[in-house]
Amino acid sequence: MTSTTLYAATRQSSATPVEQALLELDIPHEVVRLDLDAGEQHQPEFLAINPNGLVPALVIDNQAMFEGLAIILLLAERFGVERNLWPAAGTQAQLRARSWTTWGYSHLQPFIRLLIASSSAMVPEALHHPPLAQYARAEIDKRLQVLEGQLEQGEYLLGSDYSLADLSIAGVLGWAVGMGVSLKGLPRTAAWLERCMTRPSGAKLGA
Repeated sequence: MTSTTLYAATRQSSATPVEQALLELDIPHEVVRLDLDAGEQHQPEFLAINPNGLVPALVIDNQAMFEGLAIILLLAERFGVERNLWPAAGTQAQLRARSWTTWGYSHLQPFIRLLIASSSAMVPEALHHPPLAQYARAEIDKRLQVLEGQLEQGEYLLGSDYSLADLSIAGVLGWAVGMGVSLKGLPRTAAWLERCMTRPSGAKLGA
């Protein structure tokens, strides 16, 4: 049996989509919750697993890895096909699933982070930069129009069935909406996000 330990935070964080993926895949696992405010992520024991001192990190069969995108892709391709949550290897559908999952982290998330850094109450007001925040919002809007267009083809990113690609991007976008990003004028995206966020796995996490 696979031994799996996820290192997450005591609150919602970048580790939350990974924890939800483990629940969706029905993989037995242990969750070690680090108190980020207390600096537990900087303890030598954890830095040996992730030298960046960030969650998530995963130890699977005594092998460690970090970065949420890398972990979700590993879980998807190792366990997702048999659970009908990821397309089979060598198919066009799997290439699309990889592409969309990466898109969420590499094209959408960076501008969400930029918006937060330039305008959020989480950041000291002295660091706020309204023109930069306006730029970030415009770039987010462009990407959400792409997502809206993709969802014309079905209820989920790959068509009629939910997949871990949906889970991954919904995790990024749900966080953004919580930070004030609007889905006004994006009815398909709003409905899709609601479907993703109300799955039983999300309810277990309080997502």
